[in-house]
Amino acid sequence: MFSGIVETTAKVLNLEKEGSNLNITMSCPFAGELGVDQSVAHNGVCLTVTSHTDSSYTVTAIKETLDRSNLGLLKVGDEVNIERCMIMNGRLDGHIVQGHVDTTGECISKKWADGSWEFTFKYAVTPELALKGYVTVEKGSVSVNGTSLTVCNSQKDQFSVCIIPYTYDHTNFHNIQVGTLVNIEFDIIGKYIARMNALGQ
Repeated sequence: MFSGIVETTAKVLNLEKEGSNLNITMSCPFAGELGVDQSVAHNGVCLTVTSHTDSSYTVTAIKETLDRSNLGLLKVGDEVNIERCMIMNGRLDGHIVQGHVDTTGECISKKWADGSWEFTFKYAVTPELALKGYVTVEKGSVSVNGTSLTVCNSQKDQFSVCIIPYTYDHTNFHNIQVGTLVNIEFDIIGKYIARMNALGQ
């Protein structure tokens, strides 16, 4: 489990296809502290460390992950938001993030709002997906590329978030432009409530 508070960004060093899987090797400041089998969120996707050195580590993304996320679009040199799993006696500074990306969304607007950056993302939604809780609510929580954010201007198939300069500079949000695909994980509490309501009908 994660909190959506990005620790740093990792740089993609190598991409290797293995059947339908993708092995991703990245460099990051705490690579030497990682252990094999440890969980790390990559743009919000929980992946397992399979090997590491003092300066780099490797994870494997399977086809299901590649189909649901933007990891299959990665190129060598790209920045990836990363977060190690939560320590249970630590503070939950963001919100409960599972690392299970629901879908991707497209950035349709990016503008400076006199002190923050406002991003708007559009995603595909159907009545069936809405019943599963794949929706946002005003002032609710959402994870975008693994970053815990507060929703504003929640619409049927789009929402906006405001990014403070620190977050903009210290995550890969500074690389997001109109047309960029991002990973979205909707609030797990909302998904459980939606599911229980659907079963109770």
